[in-house]
Amino acid sequence: MIRKVLHSKIHQAVVTEARPDYQGSLTIDSDLLDACGMRPSDAILVANCETGARFETYVFSGEPGSGVIGVNGAAAHLASVGDRIIILHWAHMNDAEYEQHYPRVLIMNQDNSVGEALTYDPCSVEQC
Repeated sequence: MIRKVLHSKIHQAVVTEARPDYQGSLTIDSDLLDACGMRPSDAILVANCETGARFETYVFSGEPGSGVIGVNGAAAHLASVGDRIIILHWAHMNDAEYEQHYPRVLIMNQDNSVGEALTYDPCSVEQC
């Protein structure tokens, strides 16, 4: 059986741009993509911590070191500059892949620098 599970997450990133006139996507500093394993064109779910809005879009690579988190297209109506968001990236895995997978999580600072990078084991001995 294949299941949709968490691959990686960017937690509490701050929106730096909201551009409804731009083609849809979420622009993310490419250094952050490298740090968590997300790639351009990957599908993501975004949760706005300020409004509760959730939307699905895809990743667009931003300038490295810029700290950019840009909400583009129609989704820009669901987030404002300064909003904190959670970016969730999924993967489809079988049970064997799942047991070997450790999701990567970036906990962000207010300036979109990485405060903490971690991995965690979602499959404790008691649960798998």
